[in-house]
Amino acid sequence: MVEIKNLHKTFGKNKVLNGVDLSINKGGIFAVLGPNGSGKTTIIKSILGMVIPDSGDITVLDTNIKQNSEYRKNIDYLPQIANFPSNLRVIELIRMIKDLRKQTDDDVRLIDVFKLQPFLNKKLGTLSGGTKQKVNILLAFMFDSPIIILDEPTTGLDPISLIRLKELIANEKKKGKTILITSHIMSFVEEVADEIVFILEGKIYFKGSIQELKNKTNQMDFEHAIANILTENHV
Repeated sequence: MVEIKNLHKTFGKNKVLNGVDLSINKGGIFAVLGPNGSGKTTIIKSILGMVIPDSGDITVLDTNIKQNSEYRKNIDYLPQIANFPSNLRVIELIRMIKDLRKQTDDDVRLIDVFKLQPFLNKKLGTLSGGTKQKVNILLAFMFDSPIIILDEPTTGLDPISLIRLKELIANEKKKGKTILITSHIMSFVEEVADEIVFILEGKIYFKGSIQELKNKTNQMDFEHAIANILTENHV
């Protein structure tokens, strides 16, 4: 589904990715974890074509993404920060994205799921952070793409909306989709992820199930298992 080989990326004097190799198979939920500055967001943005690596190859759905943008139609993306035009109304933004994507959409159901009806005619600049995140989630899930990338999807959500998000993710997994998630909320990751990828200083230190990580670090608790990796590597 997604294949990354020997990926390198430097920003100025800062080497962010240092020979990353990663295979993500079709179907399932994969959490990309690591401390701030570890390179996880750079990996995500490289897959999306938003960052151009210095060297290495990325293949998405058997297509090398170099000199190719068509593959992006098969990815739904939720950015960490929803920077919407503040003067645009919610319904106008939804219509604009639908017009750009020209794909089968599910916005009516998702508007109901996240109770967004009262906000449809409000300008995006007037919305709270939590409501903006609900709009962000709607835009990411309203199409039917085989790959979904969610960057810190729980940010600003109230408990009920968080439950709805988990249900959405579970339903998309049942359809056989591949879902990549970054999150700092370990309880959320432990609940939804099939596999985790832990990246540190631009290298992948672990890939496998949460139970495999616990076994490797001799820790019964997921957070302590993550802390063990960080401690061993003096972060």
